Amino acid sequence: MSKLNPYEIKKDFKILQQKVNDELLVYLDNAATTQKPQQVLEAVRNYYEQDNANVHRGIHTLAEKATVAYEKAREDVRKFLNAENVAEVLFTRGTTTSLNWVVQSFGEMFVTKGDEILISVMEHHANILPWQQLAKKTGATLEYIELKNGELDLDMAFEKITSRTKIVSLAHVSNVLGVVNPVEKLIDYAHEKGAVFVLDAAQSTPHRKLDVRKLDVDFLAFSGHKMLAPTGIGVLYGKCKWLDQMKPVEFGGEMIDFVTREDATFKELPWKFEAGTPNIAGAIGMAAAIHYLQGIGFDSIEAHEKELVEYVFPKLQEIGGLVIHGPEEVEKHTGVISFNLKGIHPHDVATALDMQGVAVRAGNHCAQPLIQSLNEVSVLRASFYIYNTREDCDKLVESILAAKEFFDHGVV
Repeated sequence: MSKLNPYEIKKDFKILQQKVNDELLVYLDNAATTQKPQQVLEAVRNYYEQDNANVHRGIHTLAEKATVAYEKAREDVRKFLNAENVAEVLFTRGTTTSLNWVVQSFGEMFVTKGDEILISVMEHHANILPWQQLAKKTGATLEYIELKNGELDLDMAFEKITSRTKIVSLAHVSNVLGVVNPVEKLIDYAHEKGAVFVLDAAQSTPHRKLDVRKLDVDFLAFSGHKMLAPTGIGVLYGKCKWLDQMKPVEFGGEMIDFVTREDATFKELPWKFEAGTPNIAGAIGMAAAIHYLQGIGFDSIEAHEKELVEYVFPKLQEIGGLVIHGPEEVEKHTGVISFNLKGIHPHDVATALDMQGVAVRAGNHCAQPLIQSLNEVSVLRASFYIYNTREDCDKLVESILAAKEFFDHGVV
């Protein structure tokens, strides 16, 4: 058993104490967004109640306190990622914004006609659409790595990384299949071929310790709201050697050095990218979330999620007509399990589960190419986190069985 105690942790989340449709809430939609502990909410509230002011611009006491807190949050993120310099940590609105910045700045500066951009069929739309637009704009070719046995086809990945590959951009963990991609091997190989590697870490950062220097990744993006922090705050990590060359994609206050009627110069890193008033409270909340998770320990978080999946996976496999997507081996699944009940639309199942207090996600999960490759139009997804328990797993299974009976599925 892991050292993590989900029953004690759950006490920090008031939202989980409520009833939904007269049933105690079982929240299993953590891949979409996580709940926020009191410690994070208190950090945000404390900023608004005691230190609320704009950052970097004022010399009065509140402005100085806000600036110190905001930049301390950046340093906390630097330590969290083991980045070499705070200049490599840019605050954004989230993973989507972070990836778009890479495309709109780095991509438009360095990608030309004839180049190849490599992604996979399992990517979130945020790691597909920006590259599609870049390919159309530059004349580059967008290539895809397919799946093999529910995982990334690693042989195909190595074959498709060639001297023409300018950028490889992959999810660290699939938001649908829950599989962990072997990005360490691919990063090294991409660099050997002269390509830049972009890592979508939205689904890995909340669950495992990352070290950007050990990974040697060029860019990494993640969102705060998937790791207990407020919505509207995220991070783009980038190596200074790239960020120094890149141009800002947003312009306005805060990011300038000197402005005339005809021209302007910009601040140094990281501020040249952060135009306008930033999400100060969000950054402070993210720092509080990082401290909360570090207090639990990422080894314990991984172990806890593994225990839950190993417990619930065989129970789900025993349900007649239930198809689990991804690898058949339970050990290859993280705390994300996607499935379908044959003959019943996922939205109907999700509604039935909600009536029993169980919150899961149904839909295409912003991953339509992947869902299409699974020959589905929609799938159900249960995703676990630090406050979920074995009882939550049992409730999920019981609710699926009840839903199946209600819809008279007819499978024994």
